[in-house]
Amino acid sequence: MVIQRHNVGKRLSEIVIHNGTIYLAGEVPEDTAKDITGQTEEVLAKIDKLLALAGSDKTKILSAQIFLPDMKDFAGMNVAWEKWVVAGHTPARATIEAKLANPAFKVEIMCIAAQ
Repeated sequence: MVIQRHNVGKRLSEIVIHNGTIYLAGEVPEDTAKDITGQTEEVLAKIDKLLALAGSDKTKILSAQIFLPDMKDFAGMNVAWEKWVVAGHTPARATIEAKLANPAFKVEIMCIAAQ
């Protein structure tokens, strides 16, 4: 079986594709000065680009895990999420409160999608 890896780094690959399934690493924002909605919009735009690189799009996301360091940001994150997600193509999703690698990150999102 073939395993494809894209944007391979020392610690992780940003995209791994196996048997028609795309696994994205946790994506975080570049601009940590933005509020939760802005950071989420930025991360979702990154996910769009990565899925396109892998030959897919957000309508094919099977599951998403969203990590928030503070659940008080849940509503603000959902503002961006609900504008972005395609009606009728919503993935299975979990939102987890977790400490992130950089305290300035307000959100990290990890997805699995069909190719």
